[in-house]
Amino acid sequence: MTSSLSARDLLDKLVSFPTVSSESNLPLLDWVEDYLDQFGVKSTRVYNQDRTKANLYANIGPEVSGGIVLSGHTDVVPVEGQAWETDPFVVSEQDGKLFGRGTCDMKGFDALALAAVPMALERGIKRPLQLALSYDEEVGCIGAPSMIAEMRQTLPPASAVIVGEPSMMKAVSGHKGGTGFKTHLRGFEVHSSIMHTGVNAIMYASKLIEWANQVNAENQAKTPNTLAAQFEPPFTTVHVGTIKGGTAHNITALDCWMGLDFRCVPGESLDDYKARYLTKVAEVEAEMQATHPSCFIELDQYFNVPPLQPEQNGAAERLVRQITGDNGTHVVSYGTEAGQFQAEAYSAIICGPGDIAQAHQPNEFITIDQFQKGEVFIEQLVDHLTQ
Repeated sequence: MTSSLSARDLLDKLVSFPTVSSESNLPLLDWVEDYLDQFGVKSTRVYNQDRTKANLYANIGPEVSGGIVLSGHTDVVPVEGQAWETDPFVVSEQDGKLFGRGTCDMKGFDALALAAVPMALERGIKRPLQLALSYDEEVGCIGAPSMIAEMRQTLPPASAVIVGEPSMMKAVSGHKGGTGFKTHLRGFEVHSSIMHTGVNAIMYASKLIEWANQVNAENQAKTPNTLAAQFEPPFTTVHVGTIKGGTAHNITALDCWMGLDFRCVPGESLDDYKARYLTKVAEVEAEMQATHPSCFIELDQYFNVPPLQPEQNGAAERLVRQITGDNGTHVVSYGTEAGQFQAEAYSAIICGPGDIAQAHQPNEFITIDQFQKGEVFIEQLVDHLTQ
């Protein structure tokens, strides 16, 4: 390893680690730790429960307040089943684009953040640059909360957090919150000719799906408030994306599994929607048990991401607008770790290179122009910390 790695060199290296969310990210963190160590920068890991994955954070420069956090995730989505024209884990340059899994979402930003380390030390920053690299963002922003809580306790308080999700280097000041439930319905099997004596788990799951349809229709019919109106769509949504169950066409389904999630506009409460869903689940479960008491519905709330609320005169937004010159109003309907930082009393904003339309796609890419704009942004950010 050499300290003269460029941002592009760093991108090549990061993409070479196939850190799909189903796999460990520890080899990538081993490499990052070695990279930081050669600059005398100590990093700290925060592991998951079985220690197969970890977050990593570090403080570069003086241990004083007023620094800036650069936040990115290390995991990427799978490539299986996608028609890639190049090796997804080797960066390929063609027609002004850098192809590879994660080039856009979001190892491009991670590379820029790591490139800032020697630059910050060489220029003598007066306030720290803090790095925050998480695991399992792609499966519900699962990893970051434990890291954020520890950073809040152990690092000097930062004035701003920049989450580098691809935003075309625009200042995104708001996003929806989200929560998801793995829902398992256990019915009672009988021959379908006497289905009235059994409990069909799939058919009872349809009652929960119809409830979701009704909530969506109600929310869509409401006049959105000023904040909600900025989003597309401008209302909270309920979505069922997966469902499976049943044994045979002539047996009432013993089991049904489905995933149901909410994407909640800022200003509305995820807890309120959770309570409404639990009430509906209890109602359907009681109907099932009226036919056979062994039936049940069990829930696993597997992710919970708070919304990012636009801040009044927020330090993070003010900083990013100052550097980029962007004065537009930008919000997104997907969730990010920015909402989790904000929930821990950080001022947070989303700003990173690349187009979100390329995220998760086969032949994912970031344009060289966007990557270079990210380099300029990082250099100006480091200069800001020297003042």
